[in-house]
Amino acid sequence: MQHILLPANNASTWTGPTGNNTWLLPGRTPTLIDAGVGNPEHIEAIAQALDGRPLALVLITHGHSDHLNGVPAITARWPDVRIRRFGSGDHPLEDGEVIAAGDGTVTTLHTPGHAPDHCCFLDGGECFCGDLVRLGGTIVIPATRGGDLSQYLSSLQRVRELRPVRLLPGHGPIIDNPAKVIDAYVRHRAEREAEIIRALEAGFETPEGIA
Repeated sequence: MQHILLPANNASTWTGPTGNNTWLLPGRTPTLIDAGVGNPEHIEAIAQALDGRPLALVLITHGHSDHLNGVPAITARWPDVRIRRFGSGDHPLEDGEVIAAGDGTVTTLHTPGHAPDHCCFLDGGECFCGDLVRLGGTIVIPATRGGDLSQYLSSLQRVRELRPVRLLPGHGPIIDNPAKVIDAYVRHRAEREAEIIRALEAGFETPEGIA
């Protein structure tokens, strides 16, 4: 299915040099995956890409501010747009739900770990993966915001088993070798776990000491 990358213009150390990726699926049901932060240039870029058509649907990968905070600006520009995310709103997303988007459909995959409500959207061989994976770094699992490493590893495995051809992330470039990148992520987490065990065996007992 056709998709258009529209950077959210919120560059930072955390979000990368172009900020968040948002993905427009034009067609019968014009759909935006992730909302950015409401930057006026981003909103105008969406409007230009729509070429006069109204935005019908926004699918939110998860509720972190850089993916969600653009919703008020989007609904101000397109009052009839539907906003859908997992576990929130009048029509929350459901795991396995097939949704009309663009000129086809996407399937919702609940992939918690980075955030409890994190979802990916599968379009045939392509997977819009939010903050599940990115190139050039690893993903933070913020325990104080509901992050869960066990769930995250399970989510990585779930996506890997679906064998997507490409991952279209919320930050950074498209990933053309999903299995290789996911395997590297899993190895990295296993190496960190082994380092912690060695530190504990050496007598370090506090987080500061282990670090």
